[in-house]
Amino acid sequence: MTDNRKLVPAEELVRNSKRRPRPNESADYRAARDALLVEEIKLRRHLADVAAQRRALPPGGEVTRDYRFIGAAGEVGFADLFGDHDTLFVYGMMYGPERKQACPMCTATVANWDPEVPHLERRLGFAIVARSPYPRIAAFAREQGWDHLKLYSDPTGDFWQDYIGETPDEDTAGYSVFTRRDGKIRHFWSVEGGPEIADPGQDPHGAPDPNSLWNLLDLTPEGRGTDWYPSLRYDD
Repeated sequence: MTDNRKLVPAEELVRNSKRRPRPNESADYRAARDALLVEEIKLRRHLADVAAQRRALPPGGEVTRDYRFIGAAGEVGFADLFGDHDTLFVYGMMYGPERKQACPMCTATVANWDPEVPHLERRLGFAIVARSPYPRIAAFAREQGWDHLKLYSDPTGDFWQDYIGETPDEDTAGYSVFTRRDGKIRHFWSVEGGPEIADPGQDPHGAPDPNSLWNLLDLTPEGRGTDWYPSLRYDD
């Protein structure tokens, strides 16, 4: 957690910052923008505090089931997903065998990560899991032009039931982090909450949102909007 006793108040930081006015802005705009910058500094600090609180969680439950997955190299165990690392991020993508196509929202999220994988894998294991058979997942990845993501099928649904969906066949999305310490694999953290935790007029999502699409839209006058979602392809 941030030691707030050592932090300069956000208002003072703004007063002393070397920001410069943009062309033709009004005094009202500058005053409102300075007030917003104060809140942005507070938000940055709150996000850092939340991340520190997450890192300070007590040890999670030990992973004792022998989860099996199918990937590019055939069948692998859960421990194999870590690679040489002691931390693993797993995203459960909505692409079950009954779906005619992958979830566009999941696809947009995963596509956002593909070019970052070489960087992420310097720090942790990173895996995308779906319920469809692996050849179908791999074909979709080729269609999307994904070059770096490690994709796996969860053929039994055991992992899905325990960490993603409430039943083996429920096609929902989720992501979890696991650790490997002293010969034991433990659950560290998972995104939690669905529609029941969403605020009015919003879709349920965690904070921070792992998809940069939404973070960028938050910077615009229109924001995320209420009637637009990503598509698998755009014909216009």
